[in-house]
Amino acid sequence: MAIYKEPKTNTWRVVYRYTDWRGAVKQTQKRGFTTKREAQEWEREQLLKKECSLDMNFASFIETYIVDMKNRLKENTWHTKEHIIRTKILPYFSNKQIDEIQPRDIIAWQNEIISEKKKDGKSFSPVYLKTVHNQLSAIFNHAVKFYGLPSNPAAKAGNMGKSKNREMQFWTQDEYKKFSFEIMDKPISFYAFEMLYWCGIREGELLALTPADFDFEKETVSITKSYQRLDCRDIITDPKTPKSNRVIKMPDFLAEEMQDYISQLYEIQPNDRIFEITKHYLKHEMERGSKAAGVKRIRIHDLRHSHISLLIEMGFSAVAIADRVGHESIDITYRYAHLFPSTQNEMADKLSLIKNGGDENVSKDR
Repeated sequence: MAIYKEPKTNTWRVVYRYTDWRGAVKQTQKRGFTTKREAQEWEREQLLKKECSLDMNFASFIETYIVDMKNRLKENTWHTKEHIIRTKILPYFSNKQIDEIQPRDIIAWQNEIISEKKKDGKSFSPVYLKTVHNQLSAIFNHAVKFYGLPSNPAAKAGNMGKSKNREMQFWTQDEYKKFSFEIMDKPISFYAFEMLYWCGIREGELLALTPADFDFEKETVSITKSYQRLDCRDIITDPKTPKSNRVIKMPDFLAEEMQDYISQLYEIQPNDRIFEITKHYLKHEMERGSKAAGVKRIRIHDLRHSHISLLIEMGFSAVAIADRVGHESIDITYRYAHLFPSTQNEMADKLSLIKNGGDENVSKDR
């Protein structure tokens, strides 16, 4: 490496050569340092990164983490992680040497984040706090697994927040019917919410739908992609999980509604999006319809909960429901256990019969 002063700008420049993982020698540089000391400090960090030395500061390790991880994740997933790193983690740990960060530093950071307020003056939700902590812990886990950090201080400090927010909310069928009646004045809203409620799909899955996804002879819709709006760009990605790729059988009335809706779209092409609206628009319409119908306000995602609760009420198994909504059956069993009919009393009664020498065939009745 070499450091030069540039007379025209009165600033300092660092030039250095390095060998990449293929063995090719490359050269790079950075300009604009106001002092030689700043240039030397940056040079030192580059050498530490090159050697994968944990003497580097946290901000330098983040650059390494980005190189290692960014191309492995979907763009929208990385966008979320990057925002958390930039706004909630780097401001606190940038200049700390990564191998000197202790659990007490993590606890102090947690207390700072917990006390922060959003723009509306409200505190962060428990779920968001847990998400932020998990991201910091993931960074340290990466350093432990691949760069020789002895232990993860975030894991030792323990988590903050919790995995679930407020109690799950959903609409009954009667509440949804009242709501849907009030939004019939806007066809695009009506048909969008029909898909959300009667198929239990996610917002991103809804907004990615095209005419080619529908088979009206079989009355099915194929879920193969998801829509995101990132940095003023429309992004189509794979669905949330591999299990999310699925074919959903629509009720016959919904198939007729969607065929009618698509036929009304002017010069629509097979791969054009049929709902060219935003998540903000859906939220606004949800609030408008709820108020007009006099039903409780729920989130858009709660329509998915509403669909699942309706299927449970109709007597379908967790496995069948999971296939329809793109979940693992264990997730349905765990998250919606309180909605399945309770069998505790029946179990206790049959155990009593066994104890008392009663029904001999009871053990087969599980």
